[in-house]
Amino acid sequence: MAVTRATRQLAAADRVVKPHGPTAAKRERILEAAMAVFGAYGYHKGALVEVAERAGMTHAGVLHHFGSKEGLLIAVLQYRDGEAVAGIDAREQVEGPAFLRHIVETVRENTERRGVVQAYTVLSGESVTDGHPAQEYFRDRLANLRHKIEGVLSDVVENADPVELRDAANALIAVMDGLQVQWLLDPDEVDMPRAVSMVLDTLLARLGASDAVELTPIVADDPAVAVGAPPAPSA
Repeated sequence: MAVTRATRQLAAADRVVKPHGPTAAKRERILEAAMAVFGAYGYHKGALVEVAERAGMTHAGVLHHFGSKEGLLIAVLQYRDGEAVAGIDAREQVEGPAFLRHIVETVRENTERRGVVQAYTVLSGESVTDGHPAQEYFRDRLANLRHKIEGVLSDVVENADPVELRDAANALIAVMDGLQVQWLLDPDEVDMPRAVSMVLDTLLARLGASDAVELTPIVADDPAVAVGAPPAPSA
């Protein structure tokens, strides 16, 4: 990802001795509070004072850990995506064809994390406006996700047309993001995991995948199903 002013500001938090115990927990508490505030009000209207109140500290305390509101925003997005940030370890990522099943599992997981989905949806929508501090982050994130999906699809489709792989990746991302908006507005009418599975099945058939790909999401409380790698935040 390109180095922006916000990412340079965020780096200040990582130059401090790597936090452990109370300090790491405090930073994670700030990130959770900021995700809730930015998700409810957006970046521009979300106040650091409210973030501080939710995290149980002062406004100055929040700035001490993240340097600025922009730095906190980028940290929230990295934290949501499971990246290492401000001394908090990254979550394990899934690679290869298993990533397609992981996508569906992530979508299922997100139905239990409305606040995370709301924060992503609000901030990604805001990021298209001129001068938004997270615009580069979302642009790079989409480019990386598109590239990863293209690569995974090429692993399961022989002699795939690169243009069709790109179109399929873009369509899948659009479906996931669009379903999140519908689900936030009317959750009883939108089954996100089932819809994403249907679209993935359709795309794989259109591309001519040689082998069936298991897309059924893992149900954590089902003893008959082995638990896979920890899911990353919403795609």
